[in-house]
Amino acid sequence: MGRSFPRVAVLISGAGTTLQNLIDEIAAGTLAVEIALVVSNRADAYGMVRAAAAGLPTVVVEPAPATDFSGRVFREVRRVEADLVLCAGWLKLLTIPADFRRRVLNIHPSLLPEFGGKGMYGRHVHEAVMAAKRRVSGCTVHYVDDEYDHGPILLQREVSIADCTTVEQIAARVFDAERHAYPDAIRLALGLTTS
Repeated sequence: MGRSFPRVAVLISGAGTTLQNLIDEIAAGTLAVEIALVVSNRADAYGMVRAAAAGLPTVVVEPAPATDFSGRVFREVRRVEADLVLCAGWLKLLTIPADFRRRVLNIHPSLLPEFGGKGMYGRHVHEAVMAAKRRVSGCTVHYVDDEYDHGPILLQREVSIADCTTVEQIAARVFDAERHAYPDAIRLALGLTTS
């Protein structure tokens, strides 16, 4: 039986704002994919509420000592036959299995390789950008490998932050770029034509 759209699994750890953006893009008909599964490493992640409200299947895979956390995550992804895995505010390091190399994407709120690595997520990134007195920031979509914020870059979008005086202003401007960049990168990775 054929599929209507490529299937994606979305990995979240928190509020799920990027997940919601993808849900909205799909609903608007501008992103031709099916979210086959939302995976969280935290049962209390608000993104799971967003997923449930959208009628999406969910699963929680919590890290546990002496278990193969990455293996458990990818067992769930394989179970739903996902074509692509999308990290969307996912904060746990994964070991990417051979069958998913170049099939896992992440979006990061800076122009990598700057302001990336362990502990560099969300507000921490924007604080570092502000402390460095940068006039330009942006976002990066990259293929995930076995290191934080590393792997081949698929797409970057720059935004001017020269007039920003707070971390919140930088975060809002970068997120606005992310809202368009991630769907564009997904279409690129899947070879979909833009709408």
